[in-house]
Amino acid sequence: METGKIVWRKASRSTSTGGECVELTALSNGLTAIRDSKNPDGPKLLLARTEFAALMTALKR
Repeated sequence: METGKIVWRKASRSTSTGGECVELTALSNGLTAIRDSKNPDGPKLLLARTEFAALMTALKR
């Protein structure tokens, strides 16, 4: 990933009870990174802007 401070934000649909916690951040290279907040050092999903938009469209259906 990139160097410097990355600020993660919890997805608005995540619950506050510790379940379904998804965090994301927009990276300076144009990618969006997604991670499980319960495992912040675990794997991250990196998506291009168009891929992220397609994912959000599919999830909203």
